[in-house]
Amino acid sequence: MSEPILTAKNTETEFFLLPQMANRHGVITGATGTGKTVTLQKLAEGFSQRGVPCFMADIKGDLTGVTQPGGGNGKIDARNQLLGITPTFEGFPATLWDVFGKQGHPLRATVSEMGPLLLARLLQLNDTQEGVLSIAFKYADDNGMLLLDLKDLQALMTWVGQNAQELTLQYGNVSTASVGAIQRGLLQLDEQGGGLFFGEPAVKLEDFMQTVGGKGVLNLLAADELINAPKLYSTFLLWLLSELFESLPEAGDLEKPKLVFFFDEAHLLFSDAPTALIEKVEQVVRLIRSKGVGVYFVTQNPADIPEKVLAQLGNRMQHALRAYTPQEQKGVKAAASSFRVNPKIDTETVITELGVGEVLISTLDEKGVPTMVDRAFVVPPVGHIGPISPEQRQQLIDNSLVAGVYENAIDRESAYEILKTAADARFAEQQRLAEAEAAAKVAEEQAKAEAREERASSRKDSVLDAVVKSAARSASTSIGRQIGNSIVRGVLGSIFGGKGKSSWF
Repeated sequence: MSEPILTAKNTETEFFLLPQMANRHGVITGATGTGKTVTLQKLAEGFSQRGVPCFMADIKGDLTGVTQPGGGNGKIDARNQLLGITPTFEGFPATLWDVFGKQGHPLRATVSEMGPLLLARLLQLNDTQEGVLSIAFKYADDNGMLLLDLKDLQALMTWVGQNAQELTLQYGNVSTASVGAIQRGLLQLDEQGGGLFFGEPAVKLEDFMQTVGGKGVLNLLAADELINAPKLYSTFLLWLLSELFESLPEAGDLEKPKLVFFFDEAHLLFSDAPTALIEKVEQVVRLIRSKGVGVYFVTQNPADIPEKVLAQLGNRMQHALRAYTPQEQKGVKAAASSFRVNPKIDTETVITELGVGEVLISTLDEKGVPTMVDRAFVVPPVGHIGPISPEQRQQLIDNSLVAGVYENAIDRESAYEILKTAADARFAEQQRLAEAEAAAKVAEEQAKAEAREERASSRKDSVLDAVVKSAARSASTSIGRQIGNSIVRGVLGSIFGGKGKSSWF
């Protein structure tokens, strides 16, 4: 069995997290500035020392210090002295990731992998619009079109809008208004930088589950910029959790997890989440432990997490909460009631009295039963607390196990190219038909013109013929009259003066 992780300590007792119970999940809660990030770092170091890789979002940029040995921190030295600990400072292997590709290796997923349910949440669609998006995905599947990046989905939605009537008959109602809403959402997502997240090469889950020198690799997601798009941040982490659930084989009860997943700012996941999404999270959390994955939510108040999800989180560390308003007092009471009662302490009162780095802690014992809540100090990390320099960050990126694997995006044939080729072919056919129609019209006009010319020519010939005939008739008549006159004159001359004329000879 793996060695237990010393997590917290007071003057009387040491508190351990058992690796074989680590995949029963956990929660770290407390107000801002009470020490949640340091507690997260301490747990991550403990898992790494036992060969368990972790994934965690580095929201403030100070988790990267875990890669460097600690020491030289007066507050840490004082806390170790108080607890009677002589630490061995050390750094831990890490892979740095960044959706935007600035502070770590690019981290991408394909649109198909994200799926319509998570995309609908990301785009903040209503039920009708989500239905249209699902129809688009179904059409793409039925026609062998890959949806890899945002332009694939944008091209597909354009096609769906243009063929809404045909798709309605085959798949169900498709309104152009819903298509327009989806397109607007995709445009906004692209403007937030979401277009950088979708594409290839998509991240391989096995790259999150590596060890170096017997230590688990800590995967640190640079989230200081990503957190400004909270829907993208939370949906991405949920997608990753879902991919782990769907891809990993059943593992049963292990002596330690295959991977521990820290979900920081967990309240963003559940804020305004539809019932279907919350049910999906509950299902994943309940079943993913059998895949060897431990999930640890980090948030301010346990009330941020739905009750059915919170019930799955066996290992709990509660930092101080404030109780100035009625709502905050209600939250304190709810947090206190989530622990197994310890008759020696008033949990509800202690929650508001805890100092920085101090917690109420309850972990699972060997039988999976929560221990009674107790008050203790978190054991300080042995890695450096705080951010590293830009030069140190770049060195980590250059020497990473995945250096050069994800840096260059790949744009292979997918829905965009297929639909563009089809559209180009339709346009070319329309052009050909238009040109043929135009040529036919030209030929028709030419034929009509020739017919008109022929008729005109025929009419000219008829007129000329008539003129000739008329002239001939006139000439014939004239000649006839002349001959007739001559004959008459001759006859009359013979009758009336023929003798006289003969004497002229």
